Amino acid sequence: MKKFLALLLALLMALSLCACGSSEPAAEEAPAEEPAAEAPAEEAAEDDLVSLAQAEGQLVVYGSCEEEYLAAACAKFEELYGIETQYQRLSTGEVQAKIEEENGNPSADVWFGGTTDPYNVVAAEGLLEPYEAANASHLMGDMYRHPDGCWYGIYKGILGFMVNKDELERMELEAPQDWPDLLKPEYKGLIWLSNYNTAGTAKLVINTMIQKYGHDEGIQYLVDLDKNVQVYTKSGSGPSKNVGTGECVIGIGFLHDGITQILDNGYTNIELIIPSSGTSFEIGATAIFKGAAHPNAAKLWIEYALSPDCVNIAKDNGSYQFLVIDNAEQPEQAAEFGLDPENVMDYDFEDATANITTYVEEVMNALGGGDDRFQTE
Repeated sequence: MKKFLALLLALLMALSLCACGSSEPAAEEAPAEEPAAEAPAEEAAEDDLVSLAQAEGQLVVYGSCEEEYLAAACAKFEELYGIETQYQRLSTGEVQAKIEEENGNPSADVWFGGTTDPYNVVAAEGLLEPYEAANASHLMGDMYRHPDGCWYGIYKGILGFMVNKDELERMELEAPQDWPDLLKPEYKGLIWLSNYNTAGTAKLVINTMIQKYGHDEGIQYLVDLDKNVQVYTKSGSGPSKNVGTGECVIGIGFLHDGITQILDNGYTNIELIIPSSGTSFEIGATAIFKGAAHPNAAKLWIEYALSPDCVNIAKDNGSYQFLVIDNAEQPEQAAEFGLDPENVMDYDFEDATANITTYVEEVMNALGGGDDRFQTE
């Protein structure tokens, strides 16, 4: 019996050793795999838009900003996305006329730069395509976008005077400090302005005078001003390009164009003047044309135009406007010349949109129609 118990105990110990001392380690339980992190919805949507735009392969841009910036912005877009990008520089009035003539079958996809008065006219005519841009969240205020997303602001420019200091000194004349000063007889033949029919800048001048002085008085002001105007250039920046040379002694236009002439072209004889009783401003915009042949590339352009990739290169390419998105770098040059983007009148965009076509007709009729001073080339 004792022998039997001893054998039984030995057997139990052997079995225990086999269970605990197996040469094969116990299989470890594999940790549960974490689900792959999903890309944020905005990033996924942007990736989808880029793919769709790249599939279209091309974009055509009408630009109403200065050509150096237009070319740089288009080149950057092509570099970033590999989409062939063609462009043509036209004044805002020329783009408006072209898009109205093409009436929903546009030869370009997007519009870039230039004041919003013509944009608002063609938007009201149903010739711009609404688009709710994700990057519009960076705009500094609702005033910098169309309520339905038909255009978005990219910069802000102040209307004022640019004068050639040397020429005024030679003529023993004081520089004008306000709008009424421009009517003085001693300035006869010294002032350049842009063409009311072709330039958004000139349309802004019309709206500014009517809003400052009232309808009849505003148009009368422009009739009186006409007596001192030597040339009406096709483009709004035209006067600024001739002030430094002295061909134009007093130019009316956007003051950032004057900064370009001073800094980039070395015309230190130019003085910039903000009218003392107040002035207006432009919102330079971008938009998609209704019926664009490359709609996804056009949407991608809007997102790009509202990003630092686009607007931060303006100051490196001769454009010193104030920028209107909160993640952009403001051009230091504009502040150095004492320009204040907030020191402007309360501009009535609704009145300008509703009536500018009529106002242009009324002004031109009051001037007796165009003459050879009104340039179209």
